Amino acid sequence: MIKNYTNSKTLRIKDILKGIALSFVTTLIMNNQSMSKPNDEFSPPKTPKKNFEYNLHKKTLKDEYQWLEDKDNKEVSEWSHKQNDYTVDFIKNEYKDVDGLRDELKLYFDREYRSAPFYLKEREFFYSKKKGEQHNTLYTILNDKEIKLFNPIDLDNTGNTSWGGVSFTENGDKVAIGVQFKGNEINEYRIIDTKSAKIISEPIGGLRDFQFAKNEDYAYITTRTKEMIDNQKPLLTYLHKINTNNSNDVFVIAPDDAKDFAQASDSDDGGYSFVSKGDFYSVTISMKKTGDMSKFRNDDYTEIYSSKDYQAYPNVIVNDKIKRMFIMTNDNAPNFRLMYVDLNDDITKMSYKNWKNLIPEDKNEVFESYEFTSDYLVVKYKKDVLSRVALYDFDGKKIKDMELPEFGNVSGISYRKHTNEVYVSLATFIAPSKLYKFNGKTLDWKFVFQEETPVNMDGIESRMVFYPSKDGTKIPMFLIYNKGTELNGINPTILYGYGGFNISLTPSYLAEASSFIKRGGVYAIACLRGGSEYGENWHKAGMREKKQNVFDDFISGAEYLISQNYTNPKNLAISGRSNGGLLTGTVMVQRPDLFSAAVVGVPLLDMVRFHKFLIARYWIPEYGDPDVAEDYEFINKYSPYQNIKEGVNYPAAFVAAGENDTRVDPLHAKKFAARIQNNPGQKNPIMLFVDFDAGHGSGGSGQSVDKRVENRYLEWKFLMNNLGMLK
Repeated sequence: MIKNYTNSKTLRIKDILKGIALSFVTTLIMNNQSMSKPNDEFSPPKTPKKNFEYNLHKKTLKDEYQWLEDKDNKEVSEWSHKQNDYTVDFIKNEYKDVDGLRDELKLYFDREYRSAPFYLKEREFFYSKKKGEQHNTLYTILNDKEIKLFNPIDLDNTGNTSWGGVSFTENGDKVAIGVQFKGNEINEYRIIDTKSAKIISEPIGGLRDFQFAKNEDYAYITTRTKEMIDNQKPLLTYLHKINTNNSNDVFVIAPDDAKDFAQASDSDDGGYSFVSKGDFYSVTISMKKTGDMSKFRNDDYTEIYSSKDYQAYPNVIVNDKIKRMFIMTNDNAPNFRLMYVDLNDDITKMSYKNWKNLIPEDKNEVFESYEFTSDYLVVKYKKDVLSRVALYDFDGKKIKDMELPEFGNVSGISYRKHTNEVYVSLATFIAPSKLYKFNGKTLDWKFVFQEETPVNMDGIESRMVFYPSKDGTKIPMFLIYNKGTELNGINPTILYGYGGFNISLTPSYLAEASSFIKRGGVYAIACLRGGSEYGENWHKAGMREKKQNVFDDFISGAEYLISQNYTNPKNLAISGRSNGGLLTGTVMVQRPDLFSAAVVGVPLLDMVRFHKFLIARYWIPEYGDPDVAEDYEFINKYSPYQNIKEGVNYPAAFVAAGENDTRVDPLHAKKFAARIQNNPGQKNPIMLFVDFDAGHGSGGSGQSVDKRVENRYLEWKFLMNNLGMLK
């Protein structure tokens, strides 16, 4: 228990949720008195300024580091390698080593691993990794024998080829496995017979996705190539007949713009096919009877739903008691509701106007997912950030909340029709997830699986607090620390955040962070607006013109930690990746006085130009379109790269990028680091780390265990030195 000398009101909770960070506040541009090493010791390779101007909304904009956008340019490549080499050498040689940390990280990353089992009808599968192996291996069990099906290392012993995607047939007799190279997210698929473990198809390259059709002689494949990514072309979905030439593939669907998605699928029950397209927050859905795949046409689908503001997810269920299509939607229901329509040969009678409520929206709960058993409708819902399970009858009447076999956040539910069992995953901070199952008729629980772990989490506990953001909104935050930690105002503290894309950071085993916590650190995770903690309204309050709310929530979280005597600015660091990297980059620029150090991972930072590179047009619905004058005004106000102020000494930063990232171009990290390094008055080190063998998952994807350990060690060493933990 924390010894609280400030008598702050908190809500105690054990072992919950992994999440986010916090933000509020304002301007204040003053030199940060951090614990970082002075600039005369940190002297990275020089970055020349080059004149570049462009016109946008009748304004002439200057960008002296625009030349760093071209990663294929030899000068940019050489500069990137020199910057990265300098960062690695500086951390290795100038910062104090963290005794035992490498061994602790290797103990976790190079552990013996076996996943929970998963089932397809009568077949059982699992993933496993032995100590010293670089990637997981997929196994199946036949006649009580474990049979190895695939490991990417079989294709490439360098370890740079990694898992990209997996698609099973309905009964599990075949699996299509995609692999990617150095995290580029361009997949090459092979089909494997899961009884003989033999590859039974030629490789199909240049794909984003592969899904077996109901007729398993066919598959829906979605193309993705480097050229399509570089030129921001929409992804195309085709119907492919297995073991035939791609030239015979039949076009199915494509979005009109690269900012949108499109997909095709067949229902497990009932014999229906669906196509849909839209963006993150809108969708148009059409359907038809599946019919003969050899006579497939893409013009005989009937539209059943279309919205520019809402999403809908159809699912056909056919059994002895049910013959309906169910639709989970946020249409006029920000917390989602479950609707239904009876199946009909006339597809027009299954359109939105005929949908009926089964489970109406609950203003205090977020409807997350559902499964039907022989006797019950099982619902996973979220209330006050935590997910739970409830039982309903088939008419939508709530029977009761399920009493869980032990405390934990419900991270997932799935139904195995063959045995009439529901599998439930329970997650906490201090232990690997536990898998339970209950009978779909008797509701009897049974423990199934928990991974064994070599990491000792004894003595670590957690609590949940609520704090006010700038506008008074109450923000949840989880704090994880050693028992007996005192509120003395000097605890090394890391504030982690995300805050976007309707994603809430769910409970997750904090094995890696335990090394920091056991050395006296406090790990804080805040549930910022922009996520899905309280439904779509919570998300909308942190997107587009309201994005500043996310930063305000994060800053307010930092101020709460300081005001409640957990820490102080010299002992506080912030961390985030991807959209969370945008978060930490922005807050670092807006409040440089509030933190000692920042990890800015695979970030978006030049928000005025973000949409021009790779697949970033996807993010326009979330952030807005800088080419639209109205959107430009609110984007430019917070965009970190555009708001760097001369003469400000920003906190020490570890700015990380993946050179093969297809989601967020590494140009953001490079330009941001270069501009602050050249900023007059900058004393704290701004370190650019570029992983040349990884993509958006920099630090893991396609890497050997040893390299992953070394990369994580560098980041933790940076943080612990700047937080004064190695005096």
